[in-house]
Amino acid sequence: MQNYHKLYTPGDSVVVFIDHQPQMTFGVASIDRATLVNNVTSLAKAAKEFDVPAILTAVNAESFDGRIWPQLLDVFPRRPVIERTSMNAWDDTGFRLAVEATRRTNIIMAGLWTEVCVAWPAIEMLGAGYTVYVVEDCCGATSPAAHAAALSRMVQAGAIRTTTVGALLEWQRDWARREHRDNLMEILETRTGVYGIGAECARATVHRAPQPAAKPRVAPGGAGR
Repeated sequence: MQNYHKLYTPGDSVVVFIDHQPQMTFGVASIDRATLVNNVTSLAKAAKEFDVPAILTAVNAESFDGRIWPQLLDVFPRRPVIERTSMNAWDDTGFRLAVEATRRTNIIMAGLWTEVCVAWPAIEMLGAGYTVYVVEDCCGATSPAAHAAALSRMVQAGAIRTTTVGALLEWQRDWARREHRDNLMEILETRTGVYGIGAECARATVHRAPQPAAKPRVAPGGAGR
């Protein structure tokens, strides 16, 4: 637990996306599904922005659960997806090798379902010496009780809970760092709603940015007026 008192960085962390697949999504009852997709997409976009390695894994994609969400594949179009049959990703040699190949020990986890495919590998990765951060609003369970119980079990084992916005901002940490700031703000504004209204207000009243030109109104017949 000594790592609980440290913050992770883009240079020492890796993000794991577990089983964000249609059939698994159908069973989620702990979070609004649209919010879940938005949060996971935000985390993926931020990971790509900060050049944080991402590992994607799926279970029985062709036979039952379906392929990974297109929103994730759009962010990582050339990233191989590790296909498994095991419910516990840590039981899969390909997944373990992918994690080990990053040579990073801070594991940021998102996945479905929290009580099985997130909790089980998290517990075993903690036992193997990794520091595990569970992005709980990028995870979904079959009930609120199952989600809460899984989070409790992982914390008892030594995992650290976080949320989408907290996870993204931990990579940025200082607004004076300009390299990723604008792109991160776009993710926060457009996908999470955070800062959106405030940022527009600042642009208009503080920075005196010109207001975007209004689009021409279109009459029912299709001609602009």
